[in-house]
Amino acid sequence: MKVNMKIKIFIDILMTAFLLMLMAVQVTGELLHEWVGTGMLLLFTAHNLLNIRWYANLGKGKYNPLRILRTVVDLAAFAVMLSLGFSGILMSRHVFAFLPINSGMALARVMHLAGSYWGFVLMSIHLGLHWGMAVSMFGKIKEIPEKKNNQAFVWGFRLLAFTIAGYGLLCFIWSDITSYMFLDAEFAFFDFEKNGFLVFSEYLAMMGFWIFIAYYIAKLVGTWRNKPKEKSDTQQ
Repeated sequence: MKVNMKIKIFIDILMTAFLLMLMAVQVTGELLHEWVGTGMLLLFTAHNLLNIRWYANLGKGKYNPLRILRTVVDLAAFAVMLSLGFSGILMSRHVFAFLPINSGMALARVMHLAGSYWGFVLMSIHLGLHWGMAVSMFGKIKEIPEKKNNQAFVWGFRLLAFTIAGYGLLCFIWSDITSYMFLDAEFAFFDFEKNGFLVFSEYLAMMGFWIFIAYYIAKLVGTWRNKPKEKSDTQQ
């Protein structure tokens, strides 16, 4: 594996960990939340610089359904991350408190609330749409000699993924995330008495749900795209 790819994978893993920490603000506290958010902004910048060729190739080649889906999700995530960085700096009480900002707090709060949950969903979907690469890499590392054992391992992994996704969907509904995404509720409710491990577990499961959905949508779209066209009646 090339050094550049190793750096990309390391940054992606860090961004995933930081994303979970940012969602669990009731566990990390405001000060750490701001520092992790600043780190996330730096990692996001590095991630985009390392993938600058992707932007250069946007106007090149053909757009099949899967490429369209990935492009829409990636550009939407990019826009949301920019709005989160901007609103986070405006609202900062610690890291960027030295900046002479005295207005725009109300708008920044709304942007940050909606953007946080949209960003969480979009970045999870982004992971899912590229999860095939992770599965492929894992398959190369994990060698199971017997075909029977290999099938058992695959189905066991699928069952685990389905269980996590199901729990994540329930957590997503119970937490009423959509009310924050669409600003039906303008203030986020945090249960500061909830166990920190449980908070992280719930957000990890919710992330798993969106990864699961996006991964299988990508597989279905890819299968449909590669399916050979049937001959018409006139050709038979």
